[in-house]
Parts: sequence; structure tokens; C-alpha cells
Amino acid sequence: MNKKCLSFSASEVAFRETGWFFLEVAILNGKSNSGGIRHRIGFCLLPEFSSLAFISAVEPLRIANRLAKETIYSWECFSVDGKPAVSSAGIEFSVQGSISDMPALPTVFTCGGINIHKHTEPQIISTLRRLSSHGSSLGAICTGPHVLAKAGLLKGYRCTIHWENLSGFIEDFPDLDITSELFEIDRNRYTCAGGTASLDMMLSLIAKETSQELALAVADQLIYHRIREGTERQRMELRARLGISHPKLLAAIACMEENLEEPLSCSDLATKVGLSTRQLERLFQKYLDYSPTRYYLGLRLDRARYLLTQTSLPIIEVALACGFVSASHFSKCHREHFGRTPSDERRVRH
Repeated sequence: MNKKCLSFSASEVAFRETGWFFLEVAILNGKSNSGGIRHRIGFCLLPEFSSLAFISAVEPLRIANRLAKETIYSWECFSVDGKPAVSSAGIEFSVQGSISDMPALPTVFTCGGINIHKHTEPQIISTLRRLSSHGSSLGAICTGPHVLAKAGLLKGYRCTIHWENLSGFIEDFPDLDITSELFEIDRNRYTCAGGTASLDMMLSLIAKETSQELALAVADQLIYHRIREGTERQRMELRARLGISHPKLLAAIACMEENLEEPLSCSDLATKVGLSTRQLERLFQKYLDYSPTRYYLGLRLDRARYLLTQTSLPIIEVALACGFVSASHFSKCHREHFGRTPSDERRVRH
């Protein structure tokens, strides 16, 4: 799909201010291009899935039906065992059956959440492969892309995943075309970062399958002021995330985050942002109360902690992926920082 901006232009604002009458006339005259076609969608709700990401995917479909005054979309939900699916928030969602009994629906989304590496049972893999062989379009929400990748169903497709899982996803599937985009729609594969990114992806699909006017009307009902493009960033800008505004300091931290596997020296960092080493050290001390070296180490250890708990990578590979020269050095730094060894971390979290 050609991902174009769906933000409100001046003409679209004028359209919105005229009320719902003209939207209804356009839809009833067939200008929505829906033609009354039903888009049947299945949702595989894996254990500990993100309820926000799931609801953000379903609500736009419900509202599209209401505004169009016809059933453009229908959906069914399935869990691993056919019992109510329990989200990461502990909320139970009723389902129509088990994943293995799912019919060959035209479109199926796999909804993941936390601990995704623990929820890739063989029956899920076989079901997704069966659906693919029957020509189903496959989507994945939040950490769901991990399951599609494990099933070998993302080869040759662009895909994305939640930013927290991105580094581990790349380590697990180095041959895939993985991006850090908000969502990716590549032919019949739909992946998104989860959270409210599910909303943007679904609104883009509604625009593609019906009309942009309907997508904008759905966004308006959701009090969603702008439909984001897939190419927009997932994370907040560093300035907002850290609560600091010094451009040189922000540039140094950005360099650190981009070079976790092969850490830069303090002098190299200073040179890259146009400062002396002493000036860089003063900035970090003033705004963050850390030395650059200590702050950098914390970033690398945070990434290592995620890889230990959310992937099955051997500890030595986790160490190398986070810029440590040996497992023993990594273990020492991890124990000093978190109070437990990498092995203990993995054991406690699992």
C-alpha cells in the first residue's frame, strides 16, 4: 500500500464541519467503494496480549460499520485453548473457539503482548501456516510479528514490532526486513508496533478498503485528531522522554542509543557532537547526575536485561550484542547494576 498522510487538510476540516449528512449520502451512494462487501477478520489472542492494542484494532471496525449503516467488517476472536483469553492486564475476553479450529478467514491478526517468546506453541505456528496456504492475509499486533516470523511467514516482507522488542527481534531474525516504523502494510502482511499504532493501521486499512472520508469520520468519532502515517516514529523524542532540552546532550545520548553493540569512547562521542571530553562530562553531570560512561553502561545493561528476559539468546550472545567483550565482564557489570547475575535474571523472569 502506498502509505499517504491521512491528516486533516483544510478541505477535510471543512467537510467535517458540515455535519454527518454529506458523509451518509456519500456512503449510501456507494462512494465509499465498500459495495456492502463483508471483510471477515479473525483475531488470535495470545496469552498476555495487549488489551489496548487489540481494542485499538477492533473499535475502528465497529465504528466504520455504524457510520456506513452496513456490516462492512465482521470479526471473530480465538484463543490458544478456546477458553477466554486473558490479557496482560488480567482482563478476560470471550472467544469463539480455539486457534486450531479457526476457519480460513480472509484476514487474521495475531495479537501479542509480554513474554511473547513463551507463547509460540506449535499449534499456533501450524495454524498460521495453514491460513497462509489458503491465501489469508496475515497481520500481527504489538509483539505478534514474532510469531509470524517464527512461522516463516514474514520472509520477503517489510515488518515492524514494538520498539522495546525491536533489538531482540533483529537478533532472532537477522534475515528479515525489519523496520522501526509505526506500522507496515506490505502486500498481504500487516504489522504494527501495538498500543495506539493499531488504531492508525486500521484507519489506513479502512481508507484503502472503503474510503478516506470514512476513515476520517471514524477518527473523528474516536476524538483522534490526526491519523499517523506508518513511517512516523514509535517513541517520543528524546527531549520529551528525558525532560531535557540541551541539543548537544541530546545528540550525545542519541549517538549512544544508536551504538550499543559497538560502544563509542567518551572522546569519540564528544567529537561527534562538537564538544571536548571535559565539556561532555560536565553536561552529563549537570543534567543527569551521571558520567557519560556510567550513563552509557546503563543503556547497554537495560538492553541486555530485555534480551535476557524476552529472547532465548545465549548469555554470551546477549553480552556481545550489548558491547561487552566477555561473558565474565558482562556478568560482573550486570550484578553490580541490578543486584543479580544474568543467569539469575533470566531464571527469575522466566
